[in-house]
Amino acid sequence: MRNEISQKTASEYEYKATAAGRVNIIGEHVDYCGGKVFPAALSLKNTVYVRKNGTNTVNVRWTTLDKTVALDIDRLDEYRSLDYGNYIAGSLAMWKKAGHPIIGCDMLHDCTVPFGSGLSSSAAIEVSTIAAMCAVTDTPVDNVKIALEAQRAEREYIGVNCGIMDQYASACGKAGQAMLLDCSTLGVEYVPIDTGDHTLVIIDCKKPHSLVESKYNERRVETETALRILKPVTGINELAELDGETLEKHKALLSPVVYKRAKHVVDECVRVNKAADAMKRGDMVALGKLLNESHRSLAELYEVTGRELDALAAAAQSHPACAGSRMTGGGFGGSTVSLVKTDGLDAFKAHVLSEYKKATGYAAEIYEASIADGITVEKA
Repeated sequence: MRNEISQKTASEYEYKATAAGRVNIIGEHVDYCGGKVFPAALSLKNTVYVRKNGTNTVNVRWTTLDKTVALDIDRLDEYRSLDYGNYIAGSLAMWKKAGHPIIGCDMLHDCTVPFGSGLSSSAAIEVSTIAAMCAVTDTPVDNVKIALEAQRAEREYIGVNCGIMDQYASACGKAGQAMLLDCSTLGVEYVPIDTGDHTLVIIDCKKPHSLVESKYNERRVETETALRILKPVTGINELAELDGETLEKHKALLSPVVYKRAKHVVDECVRVNKAADAMKRGDMVALGKLLNESHRSLAELYEVTGRELDALAAAAQSHPACAGSRMTGGGFGGSTVSLVKTDGLDAFKAHVLSEYKKATGYAAEIYEASIADGITVEKA
């Protein structure tokens, strides 16, 4: 349960830094393969209230926990196994290693991104922590640099071998716009989210999960295996450069499992470009079909959905108001994103919650969120 931040409490701090959670409309498990993704930043966010304290310690409190953690800024590498504060320590450690100033301060974290929802609460925490440190050290906020160091924290400190999508979306999102992000170059095109008579709906399957404990890193190894085998015979530098015809030509070089992983990546990269074009045209029927195709590929080829996410997507797809639905995020739990006719929204929500509960015994949760900016920093 969150404790609301009072005006009085906020005024006790110098700055307020925020970073967004994100929803990925399409383009799953291709960011670490050098592909394009299509995420958007959410109004669900992590807010850090921060003030200098004149010591060598970063004191961390949360609105959701009755707990305080003290991080020695000269020993930031030592908190990897800390139950609370390891993401914060890791972000500061990587920012410091990159040559940026770190000072003692008090941080109060207020997170509205539900943990385990597949909406990147970890990225929001990492990015906002660094942004808050920038505020109290008078360091210019460079959103892309912050995203890259936050990604390093996730990979090198926490142990999730992730791509750049989550941290980039959390840091660089723009209100009302999705990001067509090329993860190999960090080139980005902002695409206005105009869904016409449809609404994007995020629903959490409420199955507890952890990407550290899941098969996320295993999938990463499988795609790296595909690249290692195919690179000498195709000349590609990233798996996302591969096209379907070339993959089929060299299919015999890959094990059946590694082939399936590579085929998902190849097909998903095609779907991302088609989805961005559909959004620009306002063609929600085409976009919905792509969402359905993406979920099927993630279930059958990449095998990262599981019983709960499959049941949730199936419940959504079975309603007549739904143009399409897919899992979003790393998988193994988390949320779906659905494209639903606005005039059928209430009936859709009731249908999905009921059918999902019948299928799994879990009570799903619908999140109300808008498409928002990434990093913000202001006086508290």
